[in-house]
Amino acid sequence: MSLKCGIVGLPNVGKSTLFNALTNSSKAQAANFPFCTIDPNIGIVPVPDERLNNLAKISKSKKIINTTISFVDIAGLVKGASKGEGLGNKFLSHIREVDATIHMIRCFDSDDIQNVNPTVDPVRDLEIIETEMMLADLESIQKRLEKNNKKNIDNEQLKILESALSYINDNKNMNDLKSLFDKKQLNQSGLLSIKPKIYVCNVDEQSIQNGNHHTKSFVEKYGQENTIIISADIENQINELDLKEKINYMEMIGLKETGLNLLIQKGYKILDLETYFTSGPEETRAWTIQKNCTAPKAAGEIHTDFEKGFIKAETVSYEDFISNEGWVNSKTNGKMRLEGKDYIVKDGDVLNFRFNT
Repeated sequence: MSLKCGIVGLPNVGKSTLFNALTNSSKAQAANFPFCTIDPNIGIVPVPDERLNNLAKISKSKKIINTTISFVDIAGLVKGASKGEGLGNKFLSHIREVDATIHMIRCFDSDDIQNVNPTVDPVRDLEIIETEMMLADLESIQKRLEKNNKKNIDNEQLKILESALSYINDNKNMNDLKSLFDKKQLNQSGLLSIKPKIYVCNVDEQSIQNGNHHTKSFVEKYGQENTIIISADIENQINELDLKEKINYMEMIGLKETGLNLLIQKGYKILDLETYFTSGPEETRAWTIQKNCTAPKAAGEIHTDFEKGFIKAETVSYEDFISNEGWVNSKTNGKMRLEGKDYIVKDGDVLNFRFNT
């Protein structure tokens, strides 16, 4: 499975600049006017994982294949989008297709970059976005609950939609629905307001290490757990440097990790994702799975036949594979286990599947 994140926000907050930095490309026009990105640009990025190189070295693999994450640069939303303002529902339909939303928030002052609002206020800006998403959900729910459409909805989805309608009308937190309904069923509902969120405070270079008064007010309201402070401009500059220059520059400005790494870590955390590996002479490869994934389901990420014909999974932890220098010594030293259908795959497991076709 590949994680798909949509970068959303008001116009001119730095979405396209961040997208260019994350995907190391110039696909998105970072122009100083609203709606320069009309159709969503999509960039597929390999997920950095130093464990892959270590495994490949031991297995003498010909190829290394990272798992991937997709970033979608979605056109800027404005107040009234749910009623067709700006790019309206075209914007909102693009959000429905992603697993998580990266809310890009303007936390910098600039006379050079146009602001759609008279002042910089990250809390207000996020409230505009979330209100428009909620209003779009309200319209969608009301249409689906109309008499003619209602008969085509199964009972579980009907309960979700009716509960969501009640929550919106009573001004309750839509995220509380997650404790009432199955995660898979909620995902199928297509509701925008309950998608997992990462908040990105876009700051100037001087605010990278400690933030500023804009980020402080935002964190006071929304907390630090899902909030990241990034300078999209700096991320772009870093991507233009070679590896040695990149390390030196990051040290000079006090940046410990790139924005890409921070976003991936947050994305995996909020979506409950983990990584397992396959490793041999041909290739070493990373695979993304949900937490608490069984061995057959993990095998199905490679091919559906692996899941259908699953017999056993030869399993070695990453640490044991490295310390025993591969499959042979891991087996000889009793570190390789044969796991069955009920085994819950752990992050970092190195697996080899036995199956019937």
